[in-house]
Amino acid sequence: MHHYIELTQKERILFVTLNRPDKRNALSGALVDELKKVFLDAESDNSVKVIILRANGSVFSAGADLDYLQQLQKNSYAENLADSSSLAELFKIIYHHNKVVIAQVEGHAIAGGCGLATVADFTFAVPEAQMGYTEVKIGFIPAIVSLFLIRKVGETIAKELLLTGKLINAETAKSMNLIHEVVDANEIKAFTEQFAQSLCETTSAQSLTWTKELIAKAQELSIEDGLKYAAEMNAKCRAEEDCKKGIKAFLNKEKITW
Repeated sequence: MHHYIELTQKERILFVTLNRPDKRNALSGALVDELKKVFLDAESDNSVKVIILRANGSVFSAGADLDYLQQLQKNSYAENLADSSSLAELFKIIYHHNKVVIAQVEGHAIAGGCGLATVADFTFAVPEAQMGYTEVKIGFIPAIVSLFLIRKVGETIAKELLLTGKLINAETAKSMNLIHEVVDANEIKAFTEQFAQSLCETTSAQSLTWTKELIAKAQELSIEDGLKYAAEMNAKCRAEEDCKKGIKAFLNKEKITW
């Protein structure tokens, strides 16, 4: 049973909906734990090919709520480390997930909430959405998200966003390569679902998983080690049924059903 998340599935698309609208979908410890379990369970669910992360209410996620911030004042170092490590684990799970994750941002995404949008593979947002990492404005630091943001947009833009703590609109976020598309509020639900459905119908699940892994690994390895790893993955992929099926269909000019 989920207290802070709604789960629905339509064909091969899993919808994970944050459901703390009264708390602006703040990332409490309990919500983070629920998200980790949901995403881990989805990794071994072969009926799921794409995950759409979205939220109920007018805010995608405002980061921390007042109760959480008050609790931080009382925590020991060990308690704060455990709490921080839990959020780090969630971001890592989403970033390295074996399914494609799409963030459907229909409201403001602030601090940790913006972190969720950052680690997704695709992020679509409405024009009204404000995004930013406001931690430095309350004497905190955007520690965990910084690793993913630098990878995504580079050091120059990461410094602009993280050191100022400023909020930016969706169009600016797109110009910074923080998000992929800006979509009107009355269209974003259908747009995101259609995009996810297209991935389901036109791409191999195995190829999606391994390509995500390649993109993540390519940024960690030297050119020499990276090329060696890429060649090994290439050879490994050719032995898989999806590759054989795809090449056979292509050669025979047949439609591939994924």
